[in-house]
Amino acid sequence: MMTDLEQEIAIQERKFASTIERIRRRNFMNNLPFLILSDTLPEGQGFYEYADGHIEIQEVYTVGAEIETRFIRNLSVAEAEQIRESFKHRNGLH
Repeated sequence: MMTDLEQEIAIQERKFASTIERIRRRNFMNNLPFLILSDTLPEGQGFYEYADGHIEIQEVYTVGAEIETRFIRNLSVAEAEQIRESFKHRNGLH
């Protein structure tokens, strides 16, 4: 049997997962990428997932007061699937 604390943690984890999935879908519907951060990439880089399923590595940096991005590379289909599945698993998404 779960304690009250364990039940509350489970509820919060489901809410978090639901929020992440909602943001991801909203970005895709608005033709925007979804940022997946990873400690396996150098600082300033992230995975940008697009609605069509492809994922790019991009670097974010500043030039004066402006924020710029620089394309690094597209992931292969297998790499993209691995990143997507790992992200979903870590965040309780299905």
